[in-house]
Amino acid sequence: MKITFLGTGTSQGIPVVACKCDVCTNGAIEDQRLRSSILVETGSEVIVVDAGPDFRQQLLRENVHRLDAILITHRHKDHIAGMDDVRSFNWFTGKAMDVYATIKDQQRIKEEFSYAFSGSAYPGVPQFRLHAIGGEPFFVGKTQVAPIEVLHMKMEILGFRFGDFAYITDTNYIPGRVMASLLDCKVIVVSALRREKHISHYTLEEAVKVLEFLRPEKAYLTHLSHLMGFHDEVEKNLPDFINLAYDGLKLEF
Repeated sequence: MKITFLGTGTSQGIPVVACKCDVCTNGAIEDQRLRSSILVETGSEVIVVDAGPDFRQQLLRENVHRLDAILITHRHKDHIAGMDDVRSFNWFTGKAMDVYATIKDQQRIKEEFSYAFSGSAYPGVPQFRLHAIGGEPFFVGKTQVAPIEVLHMKMEILGFRFGDFAYITDTNYIPGRVMASLLDCKVIVVSALRREKHISHYTLEEAVKVLEFLRPEKAYLTHLSHLMGFHDEVEKNLPDFINLAYDGLKLEF
C-alpha cells in the first residue's frame, strides 16, 4: 500500500494569497500546504480521501491518471469543493465516480452540485455514484475500509483506516472506544490546527497527547494552519515517532 499526502493544510486563518506572514512568504517547501487530502493506492484500488478546492491541482502535481473512488470525511467546503473535477475521470472511464459518504454528507453534496443530480442529460456534468456509509467497515472493490467515528465539535465525522494505517482529520474529540480500537494501529495521522486552543480542532499539544497515548510505530500531523509556525522549527520539539506531514509526502507499507 502507498499513501501520498495530496495536501496537509487548511482554510483556517488568513488565505495564503493575501498573507504576508513569514511562514507563507519565507517558508520552506514543506510550509506550502494545500487543503488536506490523501491518495491511497492499495494495489487493487486507487482511492482519494476528501476532494477540496485544490483537488485538480493536487492530482495534476502527482500525475494521477486513475481514480476508483472518493471517501468523504465530512461535508465542509474545504473537503468537498473540488468534486466537480471528477468529470475528467468520468470521460476517460465512461463511468460515474464512486463516492462514499454519510447520508448527511450526501445531502450537502447534492446541494453543492445540484446540476449533477438534476436528471438532465446535459453533456459534461460530473457523474457521481453515491454510497451511504456509517460506522461499519465496507469495501471499495477489494479494499476493506474501516470508518473511524470522531467529533468535529458537535459534528459527527469519519476518519478511515486501511489495514495498519489510520487517517483522522478535523477532530477535537476521539471517543474512548475508538481510541481503544486504534491501539494496534502502526501508523496514525491526526490533525493539529495550531498551537492555540480551537473550538473544533485539536491543538498541537492535544494531538501529541493523543498520539503519545496510542503510541503507534509512526505518527503524522496534518491539517496544519500557517499559525502553527515553520515546519522545521515545530519538528524539533516533537517526540521521535511523530512528524509533521507535508504535501507530497509518500509512505509505503
